[in-house]
Amino acid sequence: MSDAKEPVSAPLRRLGVSLLTLSRIRLELFAIEAQEEKERIASLLLWAVLAALLAGFGLLMGLVLITVAFWDDHRLLALGGGTVVLIVAAVVAVLKVKKLIDQPASLFQSSIGELRADAEALRRPGP
Repeated sequence: MSDAKEPVSAPLRRLGVSLLTLSRIRLELFAIEAQEEKERIASLLLWAVLAALLAGFGLLMGLVLITVAFWDDHRLLALGGGTVVLIVAAVVAVLKVKKLIDQPASLFQSSIGELRADAEALRRPGP
């Protein structure tokens, strides 16, 4: 008759299997989020560098055009004004980068939320 009964360790074994399965699922979610974030950052970096280069070349060409247009009368004023414009743009860019660095990262928020929900579900008393 003792063979028909479930061993005492069976519920613990099922609990262990459930916890391992839950942990595996959460780790897979974490890995997927990490991959998505890596791809997003790479794409963002590529487009940001391209945009900065194109904007810089455009600004530089505009300043060369202004300098050539004022070459006979006010070439030093045109070159000085262009230099000031480029320095101000560089300062604005540095301040924007500092602001972006100071922002808190939202990496793995879904995983953290799911782990909190799991912890809350485990804290609730059973039926």
